[in-house]
Amino acid sequence: MRFQDLLAYKKSFSLAMKIFNITKQFPKEETYSLTDQIRRSSRSVPVTIAEAYRKRIYPKHFYSKLTDSDGENSETQVWLEFALACKYISTEFYSELLSESIEIGKLINYMLLNPEKFGVKKSDQ
Repeated sequence: MRFQDLLAYKKSFSLAMKIFNITKQFPKEETYSLTDQIRRSSRSVPVTIAEAYRKRIYPKHFYSKLTDSDGENSETQVWLEFALACKYISTEFYSELLSESIEIGKLINYMLLNPEKFGVKKSDQ
């Protein structure tokens, strides 16, 4: 299996692209703050999932990268809250994106709780 085949990767990549497209409409004064931050955090989720998968022969690295990914996913949720509070996105779109992000968090958690299903050997943590 390739990391691109992981459901968590696919869904997080899709969410990052939705965020990229919606942030094109954010005000120019947000370019180096909200726009840049939400793009970075949302893109970091699939990137670190890919890194975790490639490091799965090292259980501690696998866990570390996945917890980083989960943290970036949570950061993305906070930036979405800011986008909503600033009225850059609608409540409906916020709810849709948040729901996707929550699902991604559950998928990451599943990977953390079931590492052997992703080729990780048991370790003496």
